Amino acid sequence: MRAVPSVVGADADGGGPADPDSRTGPRTGPGTGPGPGPAAPAAGLLEVFRRLDTGPRGLTEAQAAERLTRFGENTVPDARDPSWPRLFARSVRDPFTAVLLCLGLVSAAVFAWGTASVILLLVVVSCVLRASGEHRAARSTAGLRRLVATTVTVQRRVHEDTAPVTREIPVEELVPGDVVRLGPGDLIPADVRLLRSTGLTVHQAALTGESTPVEKSAVEAPGDDGVFQDPRLCFQGSSVASGSATAVVTATGGDTRFAAAHRRTGKPPATTFERSVQGVSWILIRFALLTPPLVLMANAALRGRGLETLPFAVAVAVGLTPEMLPVLVTTCLARGAALLARTHGVIVRRLPALHDIGAMDVLCVDKTGTLTQDRPVVHRALDAEGHDDPEVLGWAAAAAWWSLQLADLPDPDALDEALLAAADEDALTSYDGITALPFDPARRLVSVIVRTPGRLGTHTQITKGAVEAVLQRCALSDDERSRLRDLADAQAADGLRVLAVATTERPAGDRPQERGLTFRGLVTLRDDLAPTAAEALAGLAGRGVTVKILTGDHPGTAVRACRDLGVPVAGVLTADRLDTLTDPELTELARRTTVFARCTPEHKTRITRALQAGGHTVGFLGDGVNDLPALRTADVGIAPREAAGVTRDNADLVLAGKDLTAIGHAVAAGRHAGGNIASYLRITLSSNLGNVIAMLSAGLLLPFLPMLPAQVLVQNLCFDAAQLAFAHDRPAPSALRRPSVLDPRALLRFIVGFGALNAVADLATFGALAFALRGPGDDEALFHSGWFTENLLTQAAVMVLLSFGRGGRGGRGGRGGRGGRRPGPVTWSAAGLAGVGLLLPASPLGSALGLSPLPGVYYGLLTAVLALYAVGLTAARTRHERVSAATVGQPGD
Repeated sequence: MRAVPSVVGADADGGGPADPDSRTGPRTGPGTGPGPGPAAPAAGLLEVFRRLDTGPRGLTEAQAAERLTRFGENTVPDARDPSWPRLFARSVRDPFTAVLLCLGLVSAAVFAWGTASVILLLVVVSCVLRASGEHRAARSTAGLRRLVATTVTVQRRVHEDTAPVTREIPVEELVPGDVVRLGPGDLIPADVRLLRSTGLTVHQAALTGESTPVEKSAVEAPGDDGVFQDPRLCFQGSSVASGSATAVVTATGGDTRFAAAHRRTGKPPATTFERSVQGVSWILIRFALLTPPLVLMANAALRGRGLETLPFAVAVAVGLTPEMLPVLVTTCLARGAALLARTHGVIVRRLPALHDIGAMDVLCVDKTGTLTQDRPVVHRALDAEGHDDPEVLGWAAAAAWWSLQLADLPDPDALDEALLAAADEDALTSYDGITALPFDPARRLVSVIVRTPGRLGTHTQITKGAVEAVLQRCALSDDERSRLRDLADAQAADGLRVLAVATTERPAGDRPQERGLTFRGLVTLRDDLAPTAAEALAGLAGRGVTVKILTGDHPGTAVRACRDLGVPVAGVLTADRLDTLTDPELTELARRTTVFARCTPEHKTRITRALQAGGHTVGFLGDGVNDLPALRTADVGIAPREAAGVTRDNADLVLAGKDLTAIGHAVAAGRHAGGNIASYLRITLSSNLGNVIAMLSAGLLLPFLPMLPAQVLVQNLCFDAAQLAFAHDRPAPSALRRPSVLDPRALLRFIVGFGALNAVADLATFGALAFALRGPGDDEALFHSGWFTENLLTQAAVMVLLSFGRGGRGGRGGRGGRGGRRPGPVTWSAAGLAGVGLLLPASPLGSALGLSPLPGVYYGLLTAVLALYAVGLTAARTRHERVSAATVGQPGD
């Protein structure tokens, strides 16, 4: 592979304009292990040798053996992953699982074996699924070895006074102080400091995310633009693109930058979904633990009942708990994940991540390969006055073409390929190449001599390359050279890469001489935009997702890409400024910043945490090892299929390609699943709470239990089974336009308000029952039957009316409006639940449960109660939707 020219507008990692003021500050050298320790980036070569206790001839075999014992093998240390039984035990300790487990054990203690069996089965299934998923993800560390070399060419001596011998050794035996040799295609086996180099360029995308090869040189370089931009240092996980070098090893194993990039830093924070479920769980814990004592104490104090009411109290507590939540959550998320994989090639590796991406309101991405493609394209060709001049492009393309042909290079580099793609083919064939002086990283130029038709005895030399290098070789006054430099800087400041072109006339037979040139103009290049990026960004913005750019590039390059894509840039923050901010300051500034430039892996992680501290649910799209810490920190980590193996294995979602459109589909699927889960929780908990309040009140007003324990459990199981239909429901389009965050406080307000309304309807049923049951008969059995029927009918009404705005009857679209929609799965399930409530009391099974047929007058009164309840429920739902819409629309929300 050919070396890439260094041009104005390209920083050290090939991404954008040079910016000497954007620095990450001094750093210690790569590695912090025991022993002599590696050299700092700014250290001179003699100091490096002194710290490592070595020299240019390398180590002796005895020294290498001693250091191998002291430092250990040159391998990335694997973290000790928890075993499957430990993961299972951790799942049992989850608050919501603990609630179900306790209620199941209490049910068994009072011999409610059916309920206990169902609850305990759900606990086991939920824990098995969660432990298996975490165990599978924990094995991803083995993918690190795919990026590490297996052998290395090392220079060692048998004894102190013998000459060094070059030989191949396993990479695991490499130690600090070894002198190694690198050639084209070699993987960098450890962190090294260059001693000598020839035309060396290195791919370090696995560490910095930039695909353009980076020039490296053993020559001392002034300034410090960050450890990865130091041309004297190369790092494990990168590879040699072109050239050769000799280098001394400064860090191995766990002390390398590669190891630091993926090292686990403790227990990862809880995700959005886990925090939401835990919040809901604690609500249930408080209610569930409070209900049985209240029932026992109230009945003992007012009715003189003792422990005989314990089964009823447990049944009421179980009725408050949504036993089907683990099943419904798994079903919703699994169906969404299967649909994404089948239709859009998105693999969901951790099911809760589908809910998290639905709740995501900030997506952090890199620029290169996501918003832009990994290749530049020609933007403009300018003459010395800054006016468009196609001839300048023709000269630059001719230089690229004939340097490729005459120097016998295998492929053009990215810049030359862009010039050739933009140039007129006739312009290239009008020249006849004579000789070429290939590109050299030290000169930063390429020169060719071509024969111009009709001009015998005189040839034309075309020179192109970095602006400063070309200007130094042109016959210009100081003022003119300064003016042209300002012209190039203005283009670079606009986020463009800039090449300069000059020509001169040479007598036939002369070799290229790069002095006394005539400046012809500039060629500017920009990053080629990803084909679907603009559409995808607009779609994400329409769904309430803010995209933030975290890049190692110059800020001007990133801003340019945003402008070309139509993305408004609210603010730009560079790494040098970021390093001066405290965490609270960064949290406030990150909220209103769009572009974060010159970012290292540590910066990306800190920005992600700052956004989370600001209350955002953050997604992170990355593909290199450098993205791994931030990807793990984010609420949902996303990687393309072609990402580095370890990054892909640690991602929550894996995309078929680096395409933001697929993320838009994943967001929609996550909000679909999250909306159904939220609907289930709101309807179940509000209805259950209303029933519990009514049962507690009835237990105090009646001389008998308002419902037998078996009847409570059967009613609860019928309701839970009917609500599994929410896993197959389709929310309204409005639910997909904003993040589906499961807010425990908002949920609590909803279930208290609508639960109180449900309790009023239940208590109104007392009056209907009192009127209908006047006269002889078994009042207790009729009361149980009447309330059993009323509870199931009101729950069916709640399912239809409270899910109406979220697609309970097939969605909000359609020509017929509300009245023209076809019934959906929730409507059919509610109809079945109502049928059970009406038919079960008069059936043989109802008789076995202690229920009896109801008089006809009761149904008339019940219809009136249900009609009033439906009117109140509809009015309350309308007000709730209006308040919710106003809250979402507030600025800064």
